[in-house]
Amino acid sequence: MPDPDFVRTPQQEQKLLERFMWLSIAASIATVALKFGAALVTGSVGFLSDAIESVINVVAAIVGLWALKVAAKPADDNHNFGHAKAEYFSAQVEGAMILVASIAIIFTAIERIINPQPIEQAGLGLILSTVAAVLNLAVGLALVRAGKRYRSATLDADGRHLLTDVWTTAGVLLGIAVVALTGWQVLDPIVALLVGLNILVTGYQLLKSSIQGLLSQTLPDDELRLIDAFLARFADEHDVAFTNVRTVAFGRERLVNVVMQVPGSWSVERSHDYADLVEFGIATELGGAETVVHIEPLGVDTQVGPMWVP
Repeated sequence: MPDPDFVRTPQQEQKLLERFMWLSIAASIATVALKFGAALVTGSVGFLSDAIESVINVVAAIVGLWALKVAAKPADDNHNFGHAKAEYFSAQVEGAMILVASIAIIFTAIERIINPQPIEQAGLGLILSTVAAVLNLAVGLALVRAGKRYRSATLDADGRHLLTDVWTTAGVLLGIAVVALTGWQVLDPIVALLVGLNILVTGYQLLKSSIQGLLSQTLPDDELRLIDAFLARFADEHDVAFTNVRTVAFGRERLVNVVMQVPGSWSVERSHDYADLVEFGIATELGGAETVVHIEPLGVDTQVGPMWVP
């Protein structure tokens, strides 16, 4: 749930998310320069593979910024539920680009295994790459925290990508350090090959999670527990019952559909007032949600059609 001590307006929150994406773009450009510098001075294919992934970070951050702007657009006649799913397209683009980069890295590494080359100025390359890793770590952690807090698939995906990049860089640093100490040149392309395989897995996982979002996946378990606990309290206090709780998560939006069974003696007005209380309560529990409450008399076998899905 959001911090109860400070609530931002949607416009303020949107500007904050965009600032995070600009931070990601700036950090990615800086790391590209550092890593290509390391690859240039050393001739290492390991450093080169790491630099290629950082280029993907830059492009992905730019696409992510576009997705955030589109997702923030209000609902219109052609998009009654808004544009929040644009963030999942951003995550798909990033996942696809990661897959392409991983394949390029793998083929480059295999070629260098067949034809190994010596590494020059390993010390300088290690310093440049270490600075890039520290920068990515700081920005990646900030993006992941912001993505989870503000339910932004774009920020979360970009942050996880940067953190994966940190582990990638750490592996490359270790490999190049061993090469510098032992002179075993073939280790450089082997490290690059491992980097490529690691990136391949990351790209697949990112594509999988974004596809689940586009397929209208239900809310996370922790949010479902909040809804269930609220409905249980409400039912005990107001002599009603709840059935057929169905949910959809897309981007930062939360949609909830629930059947509330009320005593048959209740008027339409009273039932409507209680439905309003349920909608407000669920929105409060989740920090924002669009809820539809279907009213039925107690004891009726619920026959509800498919949930509306954006």
